[in-house]
Amino acid sequence: MLVHSDRVLVIGCSGGGKSTLSQKLGRRFALDYISIDRDVLWLPGWIQRDKEDQLARTRRLIAGNRWVMDGTNTSTFDIRVPRSDLVIWVRMPRYLNVWGILSRWARHRGETRPEMAVGCPEKVDWEFFRFVWTWEAVFAPRVIAALQQTAGDKPVLVLTSRRQTRELLDLVGA
Repeated sequence: MLVHSDRVLVIGCSGGGKSTLSQKLGRRFALDYISIDRDVLWLPGWIQRDKEDQLARTRRLIAGNRWVMDGTNTSTFDIRVPRSDLVIWVRMPRYLNVWGILSRWARHRGETRPEMAVGCPEKVDWEFFRFVWTWEAVFAPRVIAALQQTAGDKPVLVLTSRRQTRELLDLVGA
């Protein structure tokens, strides 16, 4: 399934490992790596691009022939999911997502990580922490509904542990 996929969409909560998985798959299969955070959503200083610009950028990026895109914004599932060959949902338990954002913050504190927009240094504030803490209860149902509306018979692979993620990467030699 994955080895025959030219366009892979990787979704899930912040801190779950979407970007790491996406970058590894991109390198393994020579797919362009697209980060919604870096390439669509954010401007320097944590300012969001306006919705029209986000949509135009998303349309331009998904027009490519070979890519792996990480980002869960369900408002563009209607155009991103149908264009994908495979959707991978990195659906880690809350404690792993929290660990992911905190360890990422510790590694990149005061710096901008590579998959983030320039001028957006790593931070963990109360609003972001609460977003991650409540993600499964608040946002997972939205993801499920959006996938039901847009995926059709498209394969959706759900990874629920770091072990499953490692096994997938081992399986494809990434």
